[in-house]
Amino acid sequence: MRIITDHIDISTQGHTDIIDITSQVTDVLSKSQLKEGQMTVFVSGSTAAITTIEYEPGLLRDLPETLEKIAPSGKHYHHDATWGDGNGSAHVRAALIGGSFTVPFSEGRMLLGTWQQIVVMDFDTRPRNRKIVVQMMGI
Repeated sequence: MRIITDHIDISTQGHTDIIDITSQVTDVLSKSQLKEGQMTVFVSGSTAAITTIEYEPGLLRDLPETLEKIAPSGKHYHHDATWGDGNGSAHVRAALIGGSFTVPFSEGRMLLGTWQQIVVMDFDTRPRNRKIVVQMMGI
């Protein structure tokens, strides 16, 4: 069993920016030459998240609209009172979605569904450079 850690760097626009990173994660797995195992994809930072969706225009609108109902921007958050940075909703949204995603792989290919892509969601109130950590364990 081997463990390999790699990373992907991306730039985001913030404000619930959704970026498909499936091809970059596929490249990282291919480069590792691992054939069977599992990988964790993790975003560093408490105002971004990793999940999986069907990356299509309708969901790219539906998901932000739904999150706006659950954790609205422009609302007072206790976090904002603590730090004065106005991104309390970004922290709440990131906590709800989660900072990592685990996917098994077999024969050197991720076992994602046909319409399933891995995405980074950046909820911060400004553009950011994000480091995505990909850690693979396998043979």
